[in-house]
Amino acid sequence: MPSVTWYDILGVLPGASTDQIQGEYESKTSLLGPGFIAGAPSKVVTAASRAQGLLDTARRVLGDPVTRRRYDEAVGIRRSGGGLAEPPNYPSEPGPDYGLAGGLREAALLGALMALTEWLAPQPRPPMRITVPDVRGLFHSVCLEIAGRVDLRIRVVRLTEHPMPVDGLIVDQAPRSPAKARRTSELTVQVWHPPARSAGVR
Repeated sequence: MPSVTWYDILGVLPGASTDQIQGEYESKTSLLGPGFIAGAPSKVVTAASRAQGLLDTARRVLGDPVTRRRYDEAVGIRRSGGGLAEPPNYPSEPGPDYGLAGGLREAALLGALMALTEWLAPQPRPPMRITVPDVRGLFHSVCLEIAGRVDLRIRVVRLTEHPMPVDGLIVDQAPRSPAKARRTSELTVQVWHPPARSAGVR
């Protein structure tokens, strides 16, 4: 699965309804309107334009059930003909014991033993170096989710002295993608918020 999905861009889960997708789209795009970014530095305008393009594409892909199904299959969220897992293969009516001597209690014990064996087995270690995701043009909350997924620590540089209490927009980052970084290393992001209305009156 890619490190950033269209679900991430909108900040919704794969099971989100069409109404939830539309609601998140409207909520985020409302912060990118001219009333909020008028007079902002050019790098903020560039990030807002990129954010709008990402949000538009996310809504277009996820808002249409056919396109969404294809996308889910392509990134491994869903498999053809079903959901996240293969359908279980068991009889629909009570039947013979199928070799589980003693019945349900022993079956539960066997299941617990198998789970313990799997837990104790050596697990592959994640790679120590990862490709830094490109979070420019994403909202701060989305950036935190993505950084957490790849074990990067976020250091925030706020660009607005008196920000509105809304989700900020990532304007720039260091290091930039596609640089490689060690897991648990620091990703510095510049975050812009629309200035509070009262700040202009001071």
